[in-house]
Amino acid sequence: MQIWSQFTSHLRAWARALKRDVVAVWFAARDPATPWYTRLVALCVAAYALSPIDLIPDFIPVLGYLDDVILLPIGIWLVLRWIPAPVMEAARAKADAALQRPVSKMTAGLIVLVWLVLAGTLSFWLANRASV
Repeated sequence: MQIWSQFTSHLRAWARALKRDVVAVWFAARDPATPWYTRLVALCVAAYALSPIDLIPDFIPVLGYLDDVILLPIGIWLVLRWIPAPVMEAARAKADAALQRPVSKMTAGLIVLVWLVLAGTLSFWLANRASV
């Protein structure tokens, strides 16, 4: 049982660090010292990580968690390698402070709205392409 509790505590610590790094990537992407190509990838990774909508829905067996367990950490790892160290240190400090605050429901609603607009635009475009 002790091995299991050590494993779960290690896994929880890893998940907390991953959550902090997602928020830190968001802050680093907004920093002018971050190169433009890193900003673009960082914004995409952070937006996807913070979005309530998944590329592959979680109810699909095995594949549903593939993006959360494999793709997202790889994206974060890649962005962390590209962000300059001083920028990342400052972003992690901002992330630690931000995670102490309550969650913004307005921001969550805005993210859902953006995804709905993107999905609607894509479906409208596909419908027009199919009728041509």
